[in-house]
Amino acid sequence: MERCKGKDWFTLNNMLKRLAVAALAAVTVAGLSGCGAVTSGKRIIRISHAQSETHPEHLGLLAFKDYVEERLGDKYEVQIFPNEILGSAQKAIELTQTGAIDFVVAGTANLENFAGVYEIFSMPYLFDSEDVYKSVMEDTDYMEKIYESTDEAGFRVVTWYNAGTRNFYAKTPIRTPEDLKGKKIRVQQSPASVAMVNAFGAAAAPMGFGEVYTAIQQGVIDGAENNELALTNNKHGEVAKYYCYNKHQMVPDMLVANLKFLNGLSPEEYQIFKDAAALSTQVEMEEWDKSIEEAKQIAADNMGVEFIDVDVDAFKEKVLPLHQQMLDSNPKIRDLYEHIRKANENAKGGQTNADAS
Repeated sequence: MERCKGKDWFTLNNMLKRLAVAALAAVTVAGLSGCGAVTSGKRIIRISHAQSETHPEHLGLLAFKDYVEERLGDKYEVQIFPNEILGSAQKAIELTQTGAIDFVVAGTANLENFAGVYEIFSMPYLFDSEDVYKSVMEDTDYMEKIYESTDEAGFRVVTWYNAGTRNFYAKTPIRTPEDLKGKKIRVQQSPASVAMVNAFGAAAAPMGFGEVYTAIQQGVIDGAENNELALTNNKHGEVAKYYCYNKHQMVPDMLVANLKFLNGLSPEEYQIFKDAAALSTQVEMEEWDKSIEEAKQIAADNMGVEFIDVDVDAFKEKVLPLHQQMLDSNPKIRDLYEHIRKANENAKGGQTNADAS
């Protein structure tokens, strides 16, 4: 085991936590055979996610739980398992496929293996603004077609959560794209994200999110890319003091449900769960904005993190050729790409940020 010196306390604490949650997960999941558990006459609904109990997604799920239990509390009890207690997102998706658990919050990068359309969210500078991003995600009639794309895999997305804008942060300042050259940057395990970082001249280092703190601390990587909550909730601001607002991706998290469970609900029950999911998104988005402001203040005042505004267009120019490359290699993203491009055009009077068609 690593020596516990200085900031290594976080590494030790993280290791011990993971051992504890792994043991709990084994106890919780053991014995499940693909059907929901029943306790005291109630069907237990299990929801897994990777965030803490103070994270906006957890608060949104609490609203989901309250809404369902207020209306169907005689039949259902909703249990929420944060902090990857039931395993990583990929493992929890597999458990959701089998029905061992009923819902999981997962990033779109985790869904790419099941439905190629989700790769589009790893495309850099897909949305021209956060307003366009939110308007597309809130177009429920259109997004339902995307959500149904994983039906063959045994699960379906029921709503989305705002995970903010992804930006680079590192041990040294990043003010221009040239500052990324030669740096090792952690990315999600998505081919598109790897290609993006490499296009900036950096060396992409795909790895699990839980490994990032130690990897930066020990110099295995120079930095990473994520939203501001990574600085505070995950303590990355202790080891990476420069946060660059280059705004390369806006990637939602998705609330995924076991399809057999959804299909087993009565029409009235299905509507209640659907309304609960919509409410959870509303609450999550409200809490998200508040949490980002709080995280920025804590990171700046308590951790000494410098937030750097940059020329976003300079970064964008480096990676826009990836749009056409991704469209050529994955036709499944084309329809959604065109839908988003039209939203970009409408938001700024007919102009668009991409030449791809």
